[in-house]
Amino acid sequence: MKQKNSEIYYKRNLPHYQPMGYTFFVTFRLAGSLPVDVVKKLKLDREKELQIISSIINNKLRTEKYYEYQKKYFAIFDNLLESCKSSPKWLMDENIAKITQEAIHYRDKSEYELIAYTIMPNHVHLVFTPITIIDHDVIKSTRNSVSSYNAIQFAESQDPELHNSQNSNSNFIVTKILHELKKHTALESNIILGRQGTFWQHESYDHVVRNIAELRRIVNYILKNPVKAGLVIKQEDWKWSYCNPKYLV
Repeated sequence: MKQKNSEIYYKRNLPHYQPMGYTFFVTFRLAGSLPVDVVKKLKLDREKELQIISSIINNKLRTEKYYEYQKKYFAIFDNLLESCKSSPKWLMDENIAKITQEAIHYRDKSEYELIAYTIMPNHVHLVFTPITIIDHDVIKSTRNSVSSYNAIQFAESQDPELHNSQNSNSNFIVTKILHELKKHTALESNIILGRQGTFWQHESYDHVVRNIAELRRIVNYILKNPVKAGLVIKQEDWKWSYCNPKYLV
């Protein structure tokens, strides 16, 4: 793990970049929502692409290529989630969707400023700006704005045991928020389903939002996601979506 100029990096199976004071687009999914072989191929392909991008010497070009690939990767990832026939669809249960919805709103104004979300049958899209830094139970205020984003560094040395303890998670605000949200909703949802075991996939997709234009594009995408997936005809008919009125476009 390295921390430099309030920018935090960590790596589990995929590289993540979690700078403090930025807005994030996060997607987390149900356990078993993608076959293991599909996930493995996706990760191998991503590794190869990131290796190629990381070899680009020009800082600006490297950053742009990374963001181009992020869009491509997410489109593939999201399409796979929507088309997977074997995936559990526990979030289609209204009681479980409501638990997830309430947990997302519960953290608004205390842990983050909630911008938008959409709860799909097997995954959740969430956009928020953290408003606290959680560091070993010490809470400090931080910036609350969408910031422009400069270059991303690749090839950072990482702590291989990062996710093996609760203390490690507390060093990373986005990870901490998602950990608590997923832990609570998993417990409640498993009770409803009468099951035990992992409810959410451990790892989430997270992406730093660079500017207002990108924020609008992402929010529009997630609000239209239920229509794209054929769940409803009009986006306003999907009851498990939300957008902060300040960000309506």
